[in-house]
Amino acid sequence: MIRDQETLDQLVDMIRQFVEGVLIPHENEVAETDEIPQDIIEQMKALGLFGLTIPEKYEGLGLTMEEEVYVAFELGRTSPAFRSLIGTNNGIGSSGLIIDGTEAQKSFFLPRLARGEVISSFCLTEPDAGSDAASLKTSAVKEGDFYILNGTKRFITNAPHAGVFTVMARTNFDIKGAGGISAFIVDSQTPGIFLGKCDKKMGQKGAHTCDVIFENCRIPASALIGGVEGVGFKTAMKVLDKGRLHIAALSVGAATRMLDDSLNYAIERKQFGQPIAEFQLIQAMLADSKAEIYAAKCMVLDAARLRDAGKKVSTEASCAKMFATEMCGRVADRCVQIHGGAGYISEYAIERFYRDVRLFRLYEGTTQIQQMIIARNMIRAAS
Repeated sequence: MIRDQETLDQLVDMIRQFVEGVLIPHENEVAETDEIPQDIIEQMKALGLFGLTIPEKYEGLGLTMEEEVYVAFELGRTSPAFRSLIGTNNGIGSSGLIIDGTEAQKSFFLPRLARGEVISSFCLTEPDAGSDAASLKTSAVKEGDFYILNGTKRFITNAPHAGVFTVMARTNFDIKGAGGISAFIVDSQTPGIFLGKCDKKMGQKGAHTCDVIFENCRIPASALIGGVEGVGFKTAMKVLDKGRLHIAALSVGAATRMLDDSLNYAIERKQFGQPIAEFQLIQAMLADSKAEIYAAKCMVLDAARLRDAGKKVSTEASCAKMFATEMCGRVADRCVQIHGGAGYISEYAIERFYRDVRLFRLYEGTTQIQQMIIARNMIRAAS
């Protein structure tokens, strides 16, 4: 739902100018140094990018899902590292609090997240629990007015920079599966928290992940999100539905950037005395990519509008995430092909994007997990 079209247009235009004028020119620097320059981070704070989806009551912009999608279309057109830095504050790192947190928790944490003073991370995945999130082993044992956390979380986005962690942990080992899992908001400076070394990834330089280890980490009972045990997994699933739509929108933005670059290359590159854009096999790859981007964009917007209307969108979010991320991979492959040998050289952005976008098909639930969710929802509805 778009609340005010004119205001949204101004916001999207501002972000588009920031992407084109600041972020894209610094893509190579980020890829080479594996760091986002601090002055760019400060600009992102000033523009309110860390609080795009946090409610206005807590100093954010309070974007609806549809408005967020339009912003993600723009942010997706540059290196994913920039979006990744602000993504956890706007998504999985804050959504649990927004959805199920107490007023005291929201009032304390959300304004700091919205201002970018604190970076948040979402600690769900473990060495033996990724797609099967309900089997996680990290424990939170109640001792008086405290919980004692023990366990290891893996591939945690922004963990090296995080000020707070949203941690999924098992509070009841007598309940198998999701029912025994609770969610906690934990200060990263709490004794008993240790970080592993930064992961060396295939792509997405400048976006940092690492293990987060909890060893007898003592946290106050007030850190339990919502003050209720056993609903953490449900909180996580609510968060992931929203996150999947966001990743789908990012995939549309990234595919759009790759196709734009490839179209320009095809128009400028000449072989056999004419631009390669004149060859029908090149045109076929351009056309197929354009059509798939359009289809994914329509899916994402439709699902976002349904969510804003209060509908359950588990199936639609999974459909959009599955189709858009797989589409993005196909577009990346075609765009390398259109560039020919140049597409394999780091001088051209497509070489980097080809590696960067591969992750979209893995996080927020792999393509295969989306297929399972969609099919199970279909079977449940038909039974």
